[in-house]
Amino acid sequence: MFPIIPANSATTSGPNDEGIFGYGNTDSRMSMTNLVSNTGVVSSDVAGVGTARQSGGACEYGGDKGIFGYGYSGSESSITNLVSNAGVVATDTTGVGTGRWYIYACSYGGDKGIFAYGYVDSPPYLVSMSNLVSNAGVVATDVTGVGTARYSGAALEYGGDKGIFGFGNDGSLVSMTNLVSNAGVVATDTTGVGTARYSLAGCEYGGDKGIFGYGIAGGKVSITNLVSNAGVVATDTTGVGLARGNTAACEYGQDKGIFGYGRPSGNTNVTNLVSNTGVVASDQAATTGTARRNIMACSFN
Repeated sequence: MFPIIPANSATTSGPNDEGIFGYGNTDSRMSMTNLVSNTGVVSSDVAGVGTARQSGGACEYGGDKGIFGYGYSGSESSITNLVSNAGVVATDTTGVGTGRWYIYACSYGGDKGIFAYGYVDSPPYLVSMSNLVSNAGVVATDVTGVGTARYSGAALEYGGDKGIFGFGNDGSLVSMTNLVSNAGVVATDTTGVGTARYSLAGCEYGGDKGIFGYGIAGGKVSITNLVSNAGVVATDTTGVGLARGNTAACEYGQDKGIFGYGRPSGNTNVTNLVSNTGVVASDQAATTGTARRNIMACSFN
């Protein structure tokens, strides 16, 4: 007999083949997106859907879909936009939880996601609460924060079903990290490794490892820090490519990654591919997509 699989059973996550960059800021806020193929090729602009905003977060959910969430649209926002497994962005979903920007986001548990930390426009300004995302893309109400409240760091999945929040600004630059269990529980601060910085990005590579890269540490940098499949962050690796902040990153091709866009001085649309061994390639010619900063990215399909 064939096994009976409940209709509401969780979708198991596999490595994702494609990615998407979205939203951001030129000198005005945007909602356009740019798809990333399974060979790391970035498409030209796709007409934006949903509220134009910057400095939100994005992550995978449901094994093959994504979600853009939160950000600044003229005021702090908690709206979300789901991304189908074909890379189609849906209209706004009414926000849940505290509106904020410069937020962190990653997937966990194989098919769920989490938003955490960020900046709000009134005291206490820096927050550490989190919001879980179900395997159907539903965002939950605020969960009491764990770890140092901060903003503008990065987050990524590691180990196949866990996550890590890292770096940021708590009034000064920090390099601490917070691990996320496969049940979405955020751990207390782990002493930081590598150059303290903010406005960086991170993504998964190699199927179960991750990489933090770029950012601002006094000036713009291109250094990277690899994350093992046990969530251990390595010391700095000499940077490759255009030093910049306010960039984004996502997985593509099932086991590779891509950093893209950001602000070296003006806005840029350069990208840097990450191999399945965590090696960052030199700048790819910036020929498609509107140059912008403070964007979001996640993988799908």
